[in-house]
Amino acid sequence: MLLLLLLLLLLLMLLLPLDILRQRQPQDARLSWRAGLQRRVARGALCWAAAWQQWRLEQSTQRAGRSQQQALRWCLQGAQRPRGPLWRTTDTNTFRNHLPLTKTSQAQEEESGGQLLPPMSTQYYGEASLQATLLGLAALSKAYPEVLAPGGIACVTPTSPWPRPLPWPWHALGQVVRAPGAKHPGALLLEALRSPGLRALEAGTAAELLDVFSGLEADGEELAEAMAAGNPGPPLPRRAAELREALELGPRGLALRLWPKLQVVVTLDAGGQAEAVAALGALWCQGLAFFSPAYAASGGVVGLNLWPEQPHGPYLLPPGAPFIELLPVKEGAQEEAASTVLLAEAQKGEEYELVVTNHTGLTRCRLGDVVQVVGAYNQCPVVRFVCRLGQALNVRGEDIQEDVFSEALGRAVGQWPGAKLLDHSCVESSILDSSEGSAPHYEVFVALRGLRNLSEENRDKLDHCLQEVSPRYKSLRFRGSVGPARVHLVGHGAFRELRAALAACPSSPFPPEMPRVLRHRHLAQCLQRRVLS
Repeated sequence: MLLLLLLLLLLLMLLLPLDILRQRQPQDARLSWRAGLQRRVARGALCWAAAWQQWRLEQSTQRAGRSQQQALRWCLQGAQRPRGPLWRTTDTNTFRNHLPLTKTSQAQEEESGGQLLPPMSTQYYGEASLQATLLGLAALSKAYPEVLAPGGIACVTPTSPWPRPLPWPWHALGQVVRAPGAKHPGALLLEALRSPGLRALEAGTAAELLDVFSGLEADGEELAEAMAAGNPGPPLPRRAAELREALELGPRGLALRLWPKLQVVVTLDAGGQAEAVAALGALWCQGLAFFSPAYAASGGVVGLNLWPEQPHGPYLLPPGAPFIELLPVKEGAQEEAASTVLLAEAQKGEEYELVVTNHTGLTRCRLGDVVQVVGAYNQCPVVRFVCRLGQALNVRGEDIQEDVFSEALGRAVGQWPGAKLLDHSCVESSILDSSEGSAPHYEVFVALRGLRNLSEENRDKLDHCLQEVSPRYKSLRFRGSVGPARVHLVGHGAFRELRAALAACPSSPFPPEMPRVLRHRHLAQCLQRRVLS
């Protein structure tokens, strides 16, 4: 594969001398001919590379056990710790017997970026990340062929949704609209706004894209003035007028008003992104499809999305690196010791916590990400994300998991007239010392659209909904052991400030997971300072 790519690169380098042979044609025609040939060669290279990765995926998933042994060997060879009895072993049972499971708490991840898994860069390595990128590109182009038109894609965040740097043929195609050297989201957004013919909009994660659209509404006039004045680039007064007109009509359907040919939004799926996807789909990106090429965690790419037509992506857990194990999750018994199973041993309908070992450290790390097996691809499971165990609320042993709380909050917001939930995070009252002699409770911070103030009646609805979804919580509330949840409405930019505080840690994991339960006071105070009601 590498040899073929080098040959294709050499061919592209030879295109300039070949162009000299066409000197009798006008210069524009010669450049057009060369550009067209470059795109055809580059597209062919990408198609071949994707087909090769598809073949390798078929082979590895048909022999999942053997493939996982190879992945384990790769992790052990690259490990940065003494190997001892694990030296050169490929036996998964030996590996699991000598290394205990290690649990990474959300508190550790917020404060240290998850040091049990050495810090990752903003791009991943290993077979799964390359497969996710190439197969994701192939799936995207198959589902939306017009996306491959030159200048059809713009990325509006400094981070990319693709797990690996895009291979050189992608750049030769000229699809991506990007200002040279631009890294600030405002500059990236301005460059995208200058291109009304976009077919696809990219962002690192859905939460980052939510911040981009919120910033667009806040700074829309400034961006319009910059476009009209030609700062940077040539002046575009007509496009500036279109931007002002689109913003005047409100957030709903804004993306399609700005880019009428837009078809799909591409973001990378990671923990805590579902809420942002729902908010974008209901407002700014209404009418657009969403596609995530992979499911990523701090240990690497752990899931491939081969089905772009299915919303809320089912993901294939591939047998390559990183080495993935599955820890059965039993209701009410998450802390009990249990042995892991390999991918080929997963059972449909069961829920498992992901356990990952990567090449940067010899640690069998429990990520806390819980998935449910919904199908199979050859010998490997196809899963859907359920929740993160580290995001449970627990002030009196009630243990309300992330998905249960999200269900209760969704029910409550549905009873608040005109409200649309954009973001939320919770804090146990002990973190902020807010009990003041009363029973422990939850402090809930929400960002809403369509509602500027919360009445006491609306605030109480969340507590009622929590009692509906959790009999244990209802019992504790009846006895007075737990106080009612307190809901706070925060102002514009509050969660963007929280995400900035999380990302400020030098060892912050990539992709940036959005915590729904904050364990540290300084993070909770980021939201507390922005409370409106």
